[in-house]
Amino acid sequence: MSPSSESPSSASPGSESPGSEIRVVLPAALHARPAGLVVRAAARFRSATVRVRHQEREAGATSALKLMALGAGAGATVVVLASGEDAAAAAEAVAEVLRTAT
Repeated sequence: MSPSSESPSSASPGSESPGSEIRVVLPAALHARPAGLVVRAAARFRSATVRVRHQEREAGATSALKLMALGAGAGATVVVLASGEDAAAAAEAVAEVLRTAT
């Protein structure tokens, strides 16, 4: 499995909307600039809720401060979680920002 490989989209049984989950290895720490880019990318998808998980902590992708508080450094693996109508596209957009952030 490559460091930034995707896991298949998944929905929990009986859920109303599909979900998506993508693992990403960060090339750089999740500091102010990349966190801001994540917020912008997530905001494009109003019908999806996007969250980022690092270890035992999770933050909504709508708050740069909460994303930075995850403490994810360079080389850390984070998981992008999304739910809603545009879950797969929203998760991929956020994951792409995280893969390329410096």
